[in-house]
Amino acid sequence: MVVKLGVKHAKREGKIHQKIARSRKDFQYKTAYKLIQTGKKVFFHEKLNLTGLTRRNQIKQDEDGKYLPNGQSSKSGLNKSWLDAAFGQFFEVLGQVAEKANASVVEVKPNYTSQLLCYRDEIVFTDCSIREYFDEELQLKIDRDINAAINLKRVGLDLFGDYKPPSKQSGYS
Repeated sequence: MVVKLGVKHAKREGKIHQKIARSRKDFQYKTAYKLIQTGKKVFFHEKLNLTGLTRRNQIKQDEDGKYLPNGQSSKSGLNKSWLDAAFGQFFEVLGQVAEKANASVVEVKPNYTSQLLCYRDEIVFTDCSIREYFDEELQLKIDRDINAAINLKRVGLDLFGDYKPPSKQSGYS
């Protein structure tokens, strides 16, 4: 009896996982088709290192060999979120849908796109805690993520230029 009960639960759980996977894939296709219906012919996205983003934190030990907190408990939730969002799978789906519509999907390196102010080529976002920037001269409020998206498009169109990380001597960290 115990074996049959275990098999029933395994089948039920398998069906639940299958339903989740199918609904995720359905959402990805619907989103990809919505993007294609905008009429754009080129789509840029960041080249994400998904393996690195979901890697476990390094173990930390003090001199006595005792384990120190390394933030893994909070990172594990973030890892699950990254994997649950299935970005790699979405980019594949978007590529397939775009190919059918004679559009292209371009993967670009996001180096320094989130730090540089898009309309002035000036490094502003030096710390990840800075989410917005207010330009006094133009009376303009810039969101960090939107700014990075504009810069990502500039990289894809080869309008970004070659930027090096700021040196430690210039005051940026």
